[in-house]
Amino acid sequence: MFKKVCLFAGNANPALATDIAAFLETPLGKCRVTRFSDGESFVEVNENVRGVDTFVIQPTGSPVNDNVMELLIMCDALRRASAGSITAVIPYYGYARQDRKVAPRTPITSKLVADLIQAAGVDRVVSVDLHAGQIQGFFNIPFDHLYALPVFLEDYLKQHFDESAVFVSPDSGGVERTRAYSKRLNASLAIIDKRRERANVSEVMHLIGDVRDRDCIIIDDMIDTAGTLAGAARALQANGARRIVACASHGVFSGPAVARIEESPLAEVVVSDSIPLPAAARGTTKIRRLSLARLLGEAIKRIHCSDSVSSLFA
Repeated sequence: MFKKVCLFAGNANPALATDIAAFLETPLGKCRVTRFSDGESFVEVNENVRGVDTFVIQPTGSPVNDNVMELLIMCDALRRASAGSITAVIPYYGYARQDRKVAPRTPITSKLVADLIQAAGVDRVVSVDLHAGQIQGFFNIPFDHLYALPVFLEDYLKQHFDESAVFVSPDSGGVERTRAYSKRLNASLAIIDKRRERANVSEVMHLIGDVRDRDCIIIDDMIDTAGTLAGAARALQANGARRIVACASHGVFSGPAVARIEESPLAEVVVSDSIPLPAAARGTTKIRRLSLARLLGEAIKRIHCSDSVSSLFA
């Protein structure tokens, strides 16, 4: 389909990379990603990429450190092979929650990862639904911040809900994201006031908005241990919500997440395929996945052809 373009994929999410390649009608580049017996990653590019626009598809989910190193090494290999340009397609940006100092003598690891990516020779970054939008400012190269909103709207929400539904932000930080969804369906908005005592532990305080006898859709960027999500669902149930579902761009599902979802009032949890589901999450009927292949494939096509990426969401 394209001239002088090549897609490469690490081991983080080969299924998504394959789907993107199928959408673009171009094969994945020949690349061998292996490990030495001591755990060191090794990458070998097995085709000529001199002067070629290259795209490395590698989310940095669990195991985060291994996947970050794979991404860096792949990009370094392409740079040393004289690739024309290197775009890192990172559907899920690991370390995104460490975007500021939360206490004295703590790191800003999001910035450190950004510095490493640029040092590896990356010319451009593409990511989906960053936990903190200001992470884009950590980069001195072009950054395309995509939103999974069109995927969730077209492939799920418009088929199951209408303007009588209520979109719910599980905390104050997600209000802007949730409002964008509610506007698309002309639906109402509610906010959960939450106080977090420590990392991965949250306590729901009270609900702002009317949800009684209405379908509720909780919108978030990621689900990690599902403490926030389960607490929000219980608060909605206590306030008379009829049916409760959740949509989140990234399904991390670590620790007790799946058990909490199973025990919660949630009828369904919908996530994208930005990162592979852990084994426990694949065994529950409450979790549904939607594909980002069309969204990312279209973005890659537009970047390569120097077309507008922002018009994807206009």
